[in-house]
Amino acid sequence: MSTYDQLTNASNMSDDVRYCATCSYFFLKFTLIAYATVFWLIGGFILAIGIYAEVERQNYKTLEGIFLAPAILLIVLGLMMFFVSFVGVLASLRDNLVLLKVFLYTLGVCLILELLGGLLALGFRNQTVDLLNKNVRKGMVNYYDDLDFKNIMDFVQKKFQCCGGLEYKDWEVNMYHNCTAPGPLACGVPYTCCPRNPSGVANTMCGYKVLNKERLELTDIIYVRGCTDAVFIWLMDNYKIMAVLLLSILLPQFFGVVVTWLYITRIEDAILEYENYQDSLLNSGEQRNPKNQSKMAKCCKCMPLFD
Repeated sequence: MSTYDQLTNASNMSDDVRYCATCSYFFLKFTLIAYATVFWLIGGFILAIGIYAEVERQNYKTLEGIFLAPAILLIVLGLMMFFVSFVGVLASLRDNLVLLKVFLYTLGVCLILELLGGLLALGFRNQTVDLLNKNVRKGMVNYYDDLDFKNIMDFVQKKFQCCGGLEYKDWEVNMYHNCTAPGPLACGVPYTCCPRNPSGVANTMCGYKVLNKERLELTDIIYVRGCTDAVFIWLMDNYKIMAVLLLSILLPQFFGVVVTWLYITRIEDAILEYENYQDSLLNSGEQRNPKNQSKMAKCCKCMPLFD
């Protein structure tokens, strides 16, 4: 093969290399390894917390609703993060194109589903509120039997100064607060529905016999607005905080998609360069000396076998 032909082949090889050729192979590789490893460890940590919380919850729970079980949600989230990130770690270490594409598509699908879920929740706000109210009322039925839900509900009622799901009268669904129930809690609401006492001492009976009274009579006694509306109003008033929170969730996933995509194209370019180089050697009749194979090429199977 003439020098002109070799130069022409080299030029064609460089034309085949895509735009990501300017990205260092090793920079992309170690960035992806670090990215996947961090989320792998985070996923394992979340999974461990979820399993521990669920084991503890089993000793006390009577509630049968995954929607209202934080431990179950932590386990599902931890499992997804752990296994998806593990695929990313393994794929980036071995330069396995199949696993890399599985990792890429999984991240992409999760990102798209999260965006669609957010848009649907905003677009069908009334249906979202109804679904939330339905599940909150289901949790209120077993308020005193499920400590996870009780702690969450107490926090929300104190933090957002609200009571119940849609309104304070939702507490009638609880067997202890129903007006037909015996005992001092009958026809009342939990003390977390009451405004804080200036002295700091909680009055556990401040919600006594309030369910049979009208809203206007209770404005100075308990919080009368429902927690669902209170939470949504807070979200609207604090849209900047919500925007930062959403970006902190979506941007890392988007970053992972971009880095994985660039890394896949970089590997494919390296494979293409090596195949073209082999073809040029065969056409010129030269023999490849395996002793010249670099140490780095032995570690990274997809790298060209020439220095």
